[in-house]
Amino acid sequence: MIGSIQKRDAFLDKLAERLGRPKRISGVALPFWKHSPQDTVLKDASQDQLLEVLTKQCEQIHTDLLLTNKKDLGHTINKVVEAFGGGPIVTWKDLRFEEYGLLPLFKQEWPANDIDVYEWDYSQGEENVHKAEQANIGIAISEITLAESGTVVLFSSKDRGRSISFLPATSIMIVPKSSIVPRMTQAAQLIRSKVERGETIPSCINFITGPSNSADIEMNLVVGVHGPVKVAYIVVEDL
Repeated sequence: MIGSIQKRDAFLDKLAERLGRPKRISGVALPFWKHSPQDTVLKDASQDQLLEVLTKQCEQIHTDLLLTNKKDLGHTINKVVEAFGGGPIVTWKDLRFEEYGLLPLFKQEWPANDIDVYEWDYSQGEENVHKAEQANIGIAISEITLAESGTVVLFSSKDRGRSISFLPATSIMIVPKSSIVPRMTQAAQLIRSKVERGETIPSCINFITGPSNSADIEMNLVVGVHGPVKVAYIVVEDL
């Protein structure tokens, strides 16, 4: 259900008045930049070359990267789950899991082996957050993947709770090879193009770069401070 914004014009008019403007400014033109170096980084790189950049960056951000295809994806995920210590597992409710042939693994094989798997169900409210908090592994799918920084971009929705990538002890990110772009520049352009086409974009878009870490104390890097302490990117050949 789409809501409505109440008293927006009155609120914005008041802000304009406090800023000393006779009226609100509208129709702001985008700035023109004589030079745009951000558009030239990895501009002509192929998907294979971008994958190489992503692979090297994952070494720097303490993230495992595995390359597979749709046929072997289930087997690859299963190996990572074993390496991460098994369940409980939480996943998005996402049709792409069926497209990738993962439902037998999620709904039959793992439960048969006493691995608890919970699929996000928005109707359950806070129970979803509780399940994510208790989970060992969260599984999600990257919408856009930034080769330069090793960042996955997740679009939240009622079926794709953001808690899945924050609360479990470890994370598995499925990365379609077609989702890999050079850097933040292209991610912003892709999101803007959705807005220009009139698409409804998520209210929450998360840019996640490997496991949690911090160097706040004496510049000593500590990996696994809050959120996932281990992360694996599974790149799927989908081109």
